[in-house]
Amino acid sequence: MTDDSSASVLIAGASGDTGTELLAVLRPTDLTVRATTRSYTNVDHLERLGADEVIVADFFEPGDAVAAVEGCDVVCCALGTPPSYRHTVGGKLVDRTGVSNLLTAAVSEEVSHFVHQSAIGVGSSKAGLPLLARILIRGSLKAKADAETAIRRSGIDYTIVRPGRLTNEPPSGDIVVGEGGDSVAGSISRADVARVMAAAPFTPDARNRTLEVASRNGLSGPPKRVVEVDWAFDRVEADRDRMRL
Repeated sequence: MTDDSSASVLIAGASGDTGTELLAVLRPTDLTVRATTRSYTNVDHLERLGADEVIVADFFEPGDAVAAVEGCDVVCCALGTPPSYRHTVGGKLVDRTGVSNLLTAAVSEEVSHFVHQSAIGVGSSKAGLPLLARILIRGSLKAKADAETAIRRSGIDYTIVRPGRLTNEPPSGDIVVGEGGDSVAGSISRADVARVMAAAPFTPDARNRTLEVASRNGLSGPPKRVVEVDWAFDRVEADRDRMRL
């Protein structure tokens, strides 16, 4: 994606923990930010957090996905199923159905870049998640794997980010990136994941790649298949720095 100051970014799942961190990262930038939530009760809160526009959308409904994506240049997908038995049994999960509807709308709208938050433990990265955890959330892992496959086959420019165990710690700024599935494992703050997702559309190194990420101080073992990515953090943080002056 070119560095377009008039670009519009959709945060799908903005009322979730990673979504709110994305809003915090993007708020000071010159990008136009549209946020989605499933509940009208979250609209005022998301506007206070810095969203230029808030749309109430249920991504199980294809029409809502079309309305959410219309006019956007970038989609940051932070959709996920809240903790429940569905993580085990699977079925109709937003991790699959919702993402699929969002992806279809993005392709139709000719969105320039689709950034997707997946997870270590999905697909080829299953070794990075303990066996018991894989059993307990096998339904959502399968749904996320299906979503990843659909993204790669769609023809859209994408970045799939597979974070390790998510924490609410402040951003460490020291992120280890792996590629190829069995690469890195451990934990990472949601704030660091948000920085990576926000920078991905402006990072040529991240285009059409599936990347595992963990904080260096959160690694659970020696990293393998580490790759260097020159993240365009300056693109999404320059405006924030100017606001502090």
